Amino acid sequence: MSSPTSLPTSTRVWLLSDPPQHEVTASTFSLSTQPIPSPLPPSSILVQVLYFSNDPAQRGWIQKDADAARLYVPPVRKGDKMRSGGLGRVVASTSDLWKVGALVTGQPGWTEFVVLGEKEVQPVPEGLESPTIALSLLGGTGLTAYFGLVEVGLIKEGKTSEKTVVISGAAGSTGSTAVQLAKHVFGVKRVVGIAGGADKCAYVKSLGADVCVDYKSPTFEQDLIDATPDYAEIYFDNVGGSVLNAMLPRVKRWGRVIACGAIAAYNDVSQSVLPNWFEVISNRITVQGFLVFDFPAKVPEAKQVLAAALKAGHLKLGNHETVREVPFEKIPEVWQTLFVGANTGKLITKLAGAGKL
Repeated sequence: MSSPTSLPTSTRVWLLSDPPQHEVTASTFSLSTQPIPSPLPPSSILVQVLYFSNDPAQRGWIQKDADAARLYVPPVRKGDKMRSGGLGRVVASTSDLWKVGALVTGQPGWTEFVVLGEKEVQPVPEGLESPTIALSLLGGTGLTAYFGLVEVGLIKEGKTSEKTVVISGAAGSTGSTAVQLAKHVFGVKRVVGIAGGADKCAYVKSLGADVCVDYKSPTFEQDLIDATPDYAEIYFDNVGGSVLNAMLPRVKRWGRVIACGAIAAYNDVSQSVLPNWFEVISNRITVQGFLVFDFPAKVPEAKQVLAAALKAGHLKLGNHETVREVPFEKIPEVWQTLFVGANTGKLITKLAGAGKL
């Protein structure tokens, strides 16, 4: 149990001030200064947040009039601190489990400093090329891609040589991880990525995709047909909307759709219209949603697979992370760039002036 001689007494926090129904605006969040509890409660740590995880799912948590009974986590209500994953350094501790200086990941929210219970954080593995891998390839991103393919897509290593897997949002955090896992770990015969623009498609192909289809192209639907001449046994959907609608006729009879995300409709539910939904009925397609929290007993095994793949070079950091270093005042702005496709791979915010790791 330890602490430095000088500790902060207050912290800036971003609060949800105007829950959005459609687009997030400048009035959605407001900046506040709050006191830090003192003395530190027993079995607790004070964490200085260094990096924030930016995730599309955060948009669903702040939806105006969200029905808590239908969400998988409690909604963020008006006046609440904005919820977010993050990585930080322990600066004070009343816990026997954590020493000052330890790097941890958890759910600090949009704040500079946060008091967390000793069991609310996990250690950042040593020896990583970058500590932020704990937020991406070895964090929720990697677990989501892995569980989607294995538990929902029912992919098994060595038994996928005849399969075609299509992955949308393939240049994003989960999609780009799924591309690498499908091709390099599970040995899928044909991996087709869907991404927006020539540069992102080139990136997706560099990860191992056999082909990448540009959804921004005026010939997208025909290009998708050409890329899936024998249809696809599995479609890993990260976007929903018109891309999902275009993919439903390309899923093989008795195929599976891994419903992971619907970023196309997070700010505009009208984008959820699916004229091709009858394909699910006529071709007996299984569509299954999932959450990374659904498989707690299998997390250790999944992390072992991901760590081994990283060590073997089957998962590469490369451009897998877009790290934006900004002052605390700019945190909401960086998060909002998720919804215009400004990132390649995992979007991470580095808090300027928070110190070096």
